Amino acid sequence: MKIAIDKNIVEFTMENPQETTDMEVLWRLLVDCVADNKRMEPIGEYIPAKSNVARFVIEGVPAKTVYTDDQVQEECTVVCMICNKYAHLKSGDSVPVCCGKPMEEVD
Repeated sequence: MKIAIDKNIVEFTMENPQETTDMEVLWRLLVDCVADNKRMEPIGEYIPAKSNVARFVIEGVPAKTVYTDDQVQEECTVVCMICNKYAHLKSGDSVPVCCGKPMEEVD
């Protein structure tokens, strides 16, 4: 991924399909066409000699997994249709919410 900074504009250029997919998920988390967009705030420190990882928190996105009131009747796998995250559920487990929508059962 390339990052270009021009005054107050930051531009990300994805260099492979995985980065494109990851940016699409991030974009959907941050951008809300109806309400306010969410903000990313830096957390911790970024010292490349120590660790080449920069971390951010997204304001307004819960840190813990949120579940619906719906429960699965039998053991199954569910998927987020936005970010493709999978979860294996046992009978009676509640359906998790991912990317703002309930995860869907995989056939």
